[in-house]
Amino acid sequence: MTASIRSLFRPLSALFKGALLGTALLAAGSSHASEWPEHPITMLMGFPAGSGVDVIARSIQEPLQQALGVPVVIDYRSGAGGNLASAAVARAKPDGYTILLGTAATHGINPAIYKELPFDVEEDFTPIAPLIDVSNVLTINPKVIDVNTVEDFIAEVKANPNKYYFASTGVGTGTQLAFEEFNARAGLKMVHVPYKGGPEALQSVVKGETCCIFNQVQTVLGQYKAGTVRLLGVSTAKRIDVVKDVPAIAEKAIPGFDSYIWFGLFGPKGMDPALVRKINAAATQALQNPDVAKRLTSTGNTIHVSSPEKFRQTVHDNRTKWAEIVKAAGVTIQ
Repeated sequence: MTASIRSLFRPLSALFKGALLGTALLAAGSSHASEWPEHPITMLMGFPAGSGVDVIARSIQEPLQQALGVPVVIDYRSGAGGNLASAAVARAKPDGYTILLGTAATHGINPAIYKELPFDVEEDFTPIAPLIDVSNVLTINPKVIDVNTVEDFIAEVKANPNKYYFASTGVGTGTQLAFEEFNARAGLKMVHVPYKGGPEALQSVVKGETCCIFNQVQTVLGQYKAGTVRLLGVSTAKRIDVVKDVPAIAEKAIPGFDSYIWFGLFGPKGMDPALVRKINAAATQALQNPDVAKRLTSTGNTIHVSSPEKFRQTVHDNRTKWAEIVKAAGVTIQ
């Protein structure tokens, strides 16, 4: 074989070797995924023990452990609206052993209200699996504003601009922004009163210091059953079973209104797709456990199962939506 002919075969030889190398790497990655996990997984959470987020974490912890075959340890990194935990996961190795229980607050609202974040919620994370969607419900003290429907609430507040005070669990939280979205859609002017947390905000409504709050259904169920508050409408597009007599705001008052908080699992960017699929399948299995499903839906949650790709789109769409609402309301946190 002449030198000129041999030179023609060199590029083909290089391509062949590259193909073999690529196949070997894929096989190695597949082998790694099949062996994973080999030790406990840490699930970081940016909110304190006993919070609504913690309830979700503990509900899925045991069935997730069973599905994965190793312990899942909850690591509380509360602070800065969940940003501390998010930052820790963004810096972690993408090996599947460090994951985040993220929310619409950490990956939808926070990028809009915090001027600077040490990470990008879309670029620096790998969406793994959604878990649940949670409806907010318009909750009032009838001694302060005695109405029975969302339509009557809108009419009363519209006739008395800035007369009524609404509570929230803090500046820039989902409870404030749910009301800001509602007020913008209904053309209402109200006064916002932020509190340090959920219990204080709800108690302000019970005591009559404020007239109302948009809060998660599970948070207000106790006071609702005790008869101290009245529920006018849920914020999701459809009614929820736990308070099936309470209409959706979208039914009559504000067509198309659909506002909710979601929870889901994230990893650092660059995770092996095989690991992502494995955790997604484990989360799906955990949520489909009858006891887990009953526990979650009995407090007003809606189980959400879908692919990592669809979850990524959910995060993107949610981030865009909250950015618009935050800008219109002028909410910022340094």
